[in-house]
Amino acid sequence: MRFISPSKGSISLEEMVTDLINFTIQSPKDSYRIIIGTDSQQGEKTCFVTAVIIHRAGKGAKFYYRRTYQKPYHSLQQRIFAEANESLDIAARLMEKLSAINPELTIEIHLDVGTKGKTKELIQQVVGMVNMSGFLARVKPYSCGASKVADRYTK
Repeated sequence: MRFISPSKGSISLEEMVTDLINFTIQSPKDSYRIIIGTDSQQGEKTCFVTAVIIHRAGKGAKFYYRRTYQKPYHSLQQRIFAEANESLDIAARLMEKLSAINPELTIEIHLDVGTKGKTKELIQQVVGMVNMSGFLARVKPYSCGASKVADRYTK
C-alpha cells in the first residue's frame, strides 16, 4: 500500500506512520488529531482518493493521499459507502500501528456527505457505520479531509 506525500513522493504505509510519529515528536506537548477522508470521482472507472492528515492544533498540518481505481458504481449510495469503507480500512490500519506508540491520538473520519444535496438522506446510515467502528465521524461543512483535501486529488 503506497501513499503520496507532497514533500517526499511515494511512500509506504510504514514510512507514513514513521513520518506521523516524527511529526508528533517535534512538539510533544501539542495536541494532535488524525483525519482520514475519502472522495471519489465517477468515470470509466471510479477514482477513489483517501487523504490522511495529521493536524497539530493551531500550528498546521501534514497530509498524504492514496489514489485507487475501482469499477463504476451505479448508485450514489454504493459510492458513499465505498468511500467510508476506504477511510475505515486506512483508519484501522493506522490505529493498529499508532495506538501502542501514542494512545492519545484521535482519528476522525471525514465523510463527503452533508445536510444539503443528494447525500443528506445517507448521513444517518454512514455516520452510524463509522461510529459503530469506533471512530468519530464528521460531515460537511466540517469534513475538510474528504470535501477539500481528497476531492482535490480525484480530478
